[in-house]
Amino acid sequence: MTKVLNVDALPEPTVLKRAKRRRPGLLVANAIVLVLAAMAVTTIFTNPRFEWETVAKYFFEIRVLKGIGVSIGMTTVTMALSLVSGTLVALMRMGDSRLMSTVAAAFIWVFRSIPMLVQLLFWYNLAALFPTLSLGIPWGPRFITFDSNSVIGPLTAAIIGLTLHETAYIAELIRSGLLAVPDGQRQAASALGLTPAQIFFRVTLPQALRVIVPPMGNELISLLKATSLVSVITLADLLYSVQLIYAKNFQTVPLLIVAAIWYMIITGVITLLQQRLERRLGRHTMLSADKAGKVKRIEHSV
Repeated sequence: MTKVLNVDALPEPTVLKRAKRRRPGLLVANAIVLVLAAMAVTTIFTNPRFEWETVAKYFFEIRVLKGIGVSIGMTTVTMALSLVSGTLVALMRMGDSRLMSTVAAAFIWVFRSIPMLVQLLFWYNLAALFPTLSLGIPWGPRFITFDSNSVIGPLTAAIIGLTLHETAYIAELIRSGLLAVPDGQRQAASALGLTPAQIFFRVTLPQALRVIVPPMGNELISLLKATSLVSVITLADLLYSVQLIYAKNFQTVPLLIVAAIWYMIITGVITLLQQRLERRLGRHTMLSADKAGKVKRIEHSV
């Protein structure tokens, strides 16, 4: 004889409360951090040698604002050129041609090995190696000849040096993102009749962006800070602008604080844009997965 269990007669299950784990070490660490932070803030705002009045005086100085424009402009142009050239180098590195892959690997090795400051100084002094630059047929006649000093100025040398340096790193970031996409995705797209260009822009690249964007944002921030190196070739960026000012009034520390605060502000804006783009890509991924799930449920129901 089978007994029928009356579920309604069972007692209500008791909800167990999770006991909080005591962490005395964490409390001590938090207290130490708070004390150190309070000491740092107090020192910064009470030490008269920081000269916050001078910082406020020169914070919106016209030469400082022009230097900010130069730094942002160089960062934007360099990143745009590096994205294009880095994509080409990454595709060469992943291509079927052994020659192209070897050349791309050699390019990445060379420009990742040489420090950025050395590259900037090299391109700025290119006239010592090539007094003239010309356009023409290789090993043939020259059509146009330029004086190297008139073509390679501080701005041109900075953009060339920064772009070549960033291209090597961005090429590896893009290559890692493309390799993260399963090869079956490309094979399925090819089976549907898509061309290689359509496969790259519609299938591979959208999925690779989720891997590429986070380190690319960090690379953009590093590039912004690296633009300060162009001050050694007398290009009036943010750092060089404040250097010119404190060379006259000898207010070195306050003007360096001005440059540091502006770098932090620009970096904060880039970080916010990066986080917003990452959330948008993540939301797009969730919507795509939800649509794929609906299609599968329809197929099973049919």
